[in-house]
Amino acid sequence: MRNKILFGLAILGVLAGLVAAYVFGIERKAQPPVFKPVSSPYNSAIFANGIIESDQPSGENLNIYPEVSGQVTQILVHEDQKVTAGTPMLILDDSVPRAATEQLRLQSEAAFELLKELKAQPRKQTLDIARAQVELADANLKVAREQADKRRAAYALDPRSVSKDVVDTAEGAFHQAQAALELAQKQFDLTKAGAWSYDIANQEKQYRSLQEAFKSSDALLQKYSFRAPVDGVVLAINAAVGSYVSSLGTYNTYTQAQDPMLVLGTPQDHLAVRCYVDEILIPRLPSAWHIVAQMSVQGTDIKIPLEFVRVQPYVSPKIELSNQRQEQVDLRVLPVIFRFEKKDAPVYPGQLVDVYIGQK
Repeated sequence: MRNKILFGLAILGVLAGLVAAYVFGIERKAQPPVFKPVSSPYNSAIFANGIIESDQPSGENLNIYPEVSGQVTQILVHEDQKVTAGTPMLILDDSVPRAATEQLRLQSEAAFELLKELKAQPRKQTLDIARAQVELADANLKVAREQADKRRAAYALDPRSVSKDVVDTAEGAFHQAQAALELAQKQFDLTKAGAWSYDIANQEKQYRSLQEAFKSSDALLQKYSFRAPVDGVVLAINAAVGSYVSSLGTYNTYTQAQDPMLVLGTPQDHLAVRCYVDEILIPRLPSAWHIVAQMSVQGTDIKIPLEFVRVQPYVSPKIELSNQRQEQVDLRVLPVIFRFEKKDAPVYPGQLVDVYIGQK
C-alpha cells in the first residue's frame, strides 16, 4: 500500500513538472516602453544636464530678499501672476518704523517753524513793546531831571529850604533814569536787529539734520512694502501671512534652509535652459555660430529645439543641480544658456532636462 502511494506521488510530481515547464516556457511579448529612451539627434553631440529658468538677458531668476525683518501682514500677488514694475507684492508689519518716522516728521516741522520764527524777528508787537519801554524811560528821565533841577535850584537859593540829602537823592534818581533810558534803548536796538545770525545758522542745521533723519526713516519705512523691481511673473512665494522673514529670506521647514521670500521671472512666452557642460567636454563645444541643440524632457517623448544665447564664461564646481556642497570628485562645468518658445509645452522653470549639443 505504501509503495502505491509513493508511486502515485512520483507520477503527480512528474506531471506538475511538465505543466510548469510548459507554462514557464511560453514566450511572452515585451511590453512597449512608456516613452522612448533619450537619444542624440545628431551624429556627433555633447550631452549635458540642464535646468529650465526664466529667459533673462543676464543672470538667473530674480530672487527677492527683504532688506528689513518683520512679520508678513499682506500678500498682494499670487503665483503665476504677471506683474509690472512697481506693483505692490508683499507688506511687512511697519507699525514701529511708521511711528518713528512720524515722530521725526513732526520734529522736523517744529524745527522749521522755529527757524521761520527766528528769521521773522523782530516781531512787530515785540518791537512796539521795546519802543514803548524806551519812551517810558525817556519820560521818567525828564521827570527825574526836572526834580533834580528844582531841588538843586532851591538848595542854591536857600540851603535851609531843602536838605542836602534830598538834593543828592534827586541827583541819584536822575542818573538812574539816564541808565534806564540807555538800557531801554539798547534793548530796543537788540530787538530791532532780530535774531542773531549764529542762532539762525544753528537752527538751520538742526532743521536739516532732522529733515535728513526723517528722509532716512521714511526710506527705511518704504522697504516694508515690496514692489516688483521689473516686469515679470511671480514664480514662487515662500512666505505666508503671519510668517517671519529676515534679510536671509524665509526658513523652509522641509529643507531646513533659507529660501528667497519671492522668486520673480520674466514673462513665460520664452524660457531659457541653463546647461552644464563637463569641463572635459569643453574643447568639443562648437563655436557660437555653429551650435545647435535639442532638449528632451525627462520621462516624456517631448523634444524641443533650442536657440543658443550665450556662454557664461566661468567654470564652476558642479553643485548647481545636485545642491551638494561636498564633492567626492572635483567635477567642474561650464554653463551654456539656450532659449526656446514655450507655446503649449508642459514645462516650467526649475525643471531638469537632458540636452544634446551638436554642430551644424
